[in-house]
Amino acid sequence: MERKIRVLIAKPGLDGHDRGAKVVARALRDAGMEVIYTGLRQTPEMIAEAALQEDVDVVGISILSGAHMTLVPRVVELLRANGQNNVRVFVGGIIPENDAAALLEKGVAAVYGPGSATSQIVKDIQDALIGAAA
Repeated sequence: MERKIRVLIAKPGLDGHDRGAKVVARALRDAGMEVIYTGLRQTPEMIAEAALQEDVDVVGISILSGAHMTLVPRVVELLRANGQNNVRVFVGGIIPENDAAALLEKGVAAVYGPGSATSQIVKDIQDALIGAAA
């Protein structure tokens, strides 16, 4: 039996709104992925440690606080420092286009704004991991 895609969903910083994260988590679970939700107010260090401990393929970060240019690159940096170069990072939230482009340059696989289709997120994760395995 093939191993399920393992996804860690995280809410860094002081943002207390997690409805979108829970919607995405459910869509990923419904698509057959194993989802670990870390809850609110996680530090980048907590997220990277959980990703390492849970042996995930993907880290999904939901952020609405405006701190995405600080917190997301720090998570990517910590994952790489842990030797998790194969872990893909996906980000969702209120992120201006220029910042989204900068996050992509810093190693984020994709950035999603409000109203993004969960089916597209599922497809993008599957495509990223299938492409990596090939």
